[in-house]
Amino acid sequence: MSDSPKERPAITVEEFVARSPAALDLRMLAGARGAASHCIDVARIQKLGLALAGFSHYIHPGRVQIVGQSEIWFLNQLPFERRREAIRNLMLEEMACVVVTKGLVPPPEFVEEAERAALPLLLTPLVSSVAIGTITEFLHDALAPRETRHGVLLDLYGVGVFLQGQSGIGKSECALDLIVRGHRLVSDDLVELRRIAPDRLMGSAPDLLREHIEIRGLGILNVRDLFGVSAISGPKPVGLAITFRRWEEAAEIDRLGLDDQTVNILGVCVPSFLLPVSPGRNLSTLVETAVRVHLLRVRGYNAAQIFVARHAALISATGEADPTESGAGDLSAAVVGPEREVGDEREDTAK
Repeated sequence: MSDSPKERPAITVEEFVARSPAALDLRMLAGARGAASHCIDVARIQKLGLALAGFSHYIHPGRVQIVGQSEIWFLNQLPFERRREAIRNLMLEEMACVVVTKGLVPPPEFVEEAERAALPLLLTPLVSSVAIGTITEFLHDALAPRETRHGVLLDLYGVGVFLQGQSGIGKSECALDLIVRGHRLVSDDLVELRRIAPDRLMGSAPDLLREHIEIRGLGILNVRDLFGVSAISGPKPVGLAITFRRWEEAAEIDRLGLDDQTVNILGVCVPSFLLPVSPGRNLSTLVETAVRVHLLRVRGYNAAQIFVARHAALISATGEADPTESGAGDLSAAVVGPEREVGDEREDTAK
């Protein structure tokens, strides 16, 4: 299944009102006819203080505009004509919406102009600081860059592990085996990925697929019914990506594991492993081991690098002799060679 990225997520004001946290308790004061057409595409909030003072070029379309106690006080102390002029200079048609905080009543001129411009004018009982924090948190999640990818997301040892590969390669069967071993399923078949921070991905299941897994020959299974609530997980940060690839198609296979590999998902570099798939390979054990290796590397321990360093030290200890001629250039010869000599001496003594 092809990926489906959304480069510039946006929500309408209508969706914002419907999906916003209950604590905001948003009510529409004016401009309801524009709620379905006005869109919010920036998570940052803007206050209208400077714009009301005449600096309207500072207004950014696509942002939620906040009107608090100071802005209401400023408008109320202006003469009627100046107040109407200040409101009309705001270019209300270009705004996404305006939220009045603290349950304050905006001047009638503001309500009239918002209705004329079809600008959604909303009211919340929260004070400005709390409203700004609540709206920003909600919009960061709602507007996070996202895409849907084919694969399986699991919680292994507290790490969100994203399994990907060709259809029918064994991702779901591997996931089922891991669930039996005590790990938890986040999503099977399709995984919704969101970039919630510059270096952080969050994965979750589509509503329809949540708690279900498809196994060829068995059909669609409900994981909660089969294995209990402890076998499923909610949204999980993605910490590791593992790609399954058929052995004959895996052109380059990392034999030593010296260098950390990554895969780019929504601009985030996620640590990754490539596991060749062939009959007889225990994928679930390999996945568990890959996660353990990843956790050790996160703590600064890389067994392959330590092994190679020991090998280099062993070669250096052979002196000035040419490693090729002495056999020290061959890792197995460098390590096993002396033992063979001792064994030969023992055989000669026995004779």
